[in-house]
Amino acid sequence: MREFIVEADGGSRGNPGPAGYGSVVIDAATGETLVERAEYIGVATNNVAEYRGLVAGLRAARELDPSATVLVRMDSKLVVEQMSGRWKIKHPDMKPLAAEAARILPPGQVTYEWMPRERNKHADRLANEAMDAGKRGEQWDAGASRAELDARSPVTPAAPEPSGPPGDATAGAAKAREALARSRPAADPTADADAIREKAMTTTDADLRAARTVATPAPAPASAPPPSTASAQASASPVDSGPATPAAAPSVGWGSAPDLGAPATFVLLRHGETPLTPQKRFSGSGGTDPSLSDVGREQAERVAAALARRGTVQHILASPLARTRETAAAVAARLGLEVTVEHGLIETDFGAWEGLTFGEVRERHPEDLNAWLADPEAEPTGGGESFAATATRIAATRDRLVVEYAGRTVLLVTHVTPIKTFVRLALGAPPESLFRMELSAASLSAVAYYADGNASVRLFNDTSHLRS
Repeated sequence: MREFIVEADGGSRGNPGPAGYGSVVIDAATGETLVERAEYIGVATNNVAEYRGLVAGLRAARELDPSATVLVRMDSKLVVEQMSGRWKIKHPDMKPLAAEAARILPPGQVTYEWMPRERNKHADRLANEAMDAGKRGEQWDAGASRAELDARSPVTPAAPEPSGPPGDATAGAAKAREALARSRPAADPTADADAIREKAMTTTDADLRAARTVATPAPAPASAPPPSTASAQASASPVDSGPATPAAAPSVGWGSAPDLGAPATFVLLRHGETPLTPQKRFSGSGGTDPSLSDVGREQAERVAAALARRGTVQHILASPLARTRETAAAVAARLGLEVTVEHGLIETDFGAWEGLTFGEVRERHPEDLNAWLADPEAEPTGGGESFAATATRIAATRDRLVVEYAGRTVLLVTHVTPIKTFVRLALGAPPESLFRMELSAASLSAVAYYADGNASVRLFNDTSHLRS
């Protein structure tokens, strides 16, 4: 009997907004790509696009061999848990799509598995190609697709794995540094110096620089402590891997560093209050997606006015959840900027604990809560996102945005867990530092990322604009 792997993904630029999906069927025995499918589907939500990708992938697998067993791998915890029968399907737009997916092949032939977003690159690129085609008023062209080639492109080698305790990625700054160097013209001597410094780094150098480097995502996340309250979620830091290639040139020291230019500066804005915020209830990405309360809307207007007075923000990115998009919209109206939805900034999914207080979770799910508090790999009851998975996602988002917005000031409107993670990684602080962070609604923090991989925390939990 043949065995296939179906990898599927979907995206929406606005959620809801222009959407598309991508799916790929892989021969489980050889790893060969057998079929690619992608389509622009008009305006839809991210979850609907993901389900459409699943349906297309299963149909393609059935066309190849209706008797084959299929392992579906997706980075959507929602779809995986719902199709596995562990979560209920409540949304009216997703119920018929889930039913359609379940009918394509006999249930005994299909199993589902979640995987991190960074491992779902092939399907993700197909979905983005489809959305790009739709933006041009065209259909996705399989013959012109580069999704498989891009997904399999070699990864820049990382510096040596640190031997000390996990905090920020000890040698991971190398990837951001080399990516920033490559984004400059080839004749730029700063880029050459940065590349030489990375190649010259040894394990000892990397360990010495641990407290001042920028983290980067890697396959195996390390542990991080849980939050002390339901409203203060902590997250884990990924472990770095991969040896750096040595070079004959010596590493550049602090005294002889080249002019690195303006940093990429991330202004981190936590959204305003929702009705759940003062009640300290779990409110992640898997719940009811509450909007801002009246207090939260007033907070958003106050922070917007403060940012307008400063006048330094050049771009605005927001988590796809309603509370962050509303907060970002208030700022964008003041600054005359567009809001780009960035899914990497979304809050942790707290599964069945969404909407509950910490005490209620302790009473209803004591064993699951204890496991979740003790192990960053543990997921909340009913599935969701572990702290380790959240940390890996945030680190990957950060590294990508540092390269994309080099030398620019970007407002990231996001949540407790992402902001604490950005700050901890920038400081190279130990996991227990998360217990010592207080992050208020509508607060501002800021981190600057330089071209040599160093990071500087410039502001944390500023709420002065709410008191003026």
